[in-house]
Parts: sequence; structure tokens; C-alpha cells
Amino acid sequence: MTRADASAGWLRGTLQLSVAAVLAEADRHGYALVQRLAEHGLGTVRGGALYPVLGRMETDGLVASRWEPGEGGPGRKVYRLTDAGRARLREEIAQWQDFSAAMDGLMKRTEQEW
Repeated sequence: MTRADASAGWLRGTLQLSVAAVLAEADRHGYALVQRLAEHGLGTVRGGALYPVLGRMETDGLVASRWEPGEGGPGRKVYRLTDAGRARLREEIAQWQDFSAAMDGLMKRTEQEW
């Protein structure tokens, strides 16, 4: 498995959390979400991965969307994090920090054994 393959797998597992964190910064349309995730060093997220996550988040009441007219082109759907989404994000950040600390500890022990 290459480094890119591993990173892509990690991103798939954390995409909802990553999207929520980016939407906590500001409302965004899909392409802007993809750009912001890339700016944070998470690589390229394809629409085929992003839009199903956004759809599930919307169904679960974590995000809401609205259509904005396009300037000289088609409109676009803009997503915002709801209050429920912000509450879930706070919970998941705490859980992520616990998980991340556990993984860091495991990796450090593994390195020391080599």
C-alpha cells in the first residue's frame, strides 16, 4: 500500500468530520469544500465521495443547504452547519482527540520496538 492509498483510506473514514470542521469556518458550496480540504493538506476529495456524505449529513440534520444563483452560470448548492451539526462536531472532536492520542501512543511504542 502506498502512502497515498493509506491517506485516502484515512480521509474516507474521517470525511464527515473533516467536512463539518470546514463548514464550521463558513458556509460553502461543494467545490469550495473540496478546495478548503485540500488547503488543509487532506488531498483531493472527489464529488463521488463528498456529495453522498453531504446528503447523509443533510438527512441527519447536521447540515442545511440553499441554492444560490450563479453569476453567468448555473446556480449552486451552498451548505451550512446546523446547530445540531455544531453539537455533533464538538462531540466528535473530543472523540477524535482521544483516538488520535491512542494512535500516537501506539505508533511511538511501535517505533521504539524497532
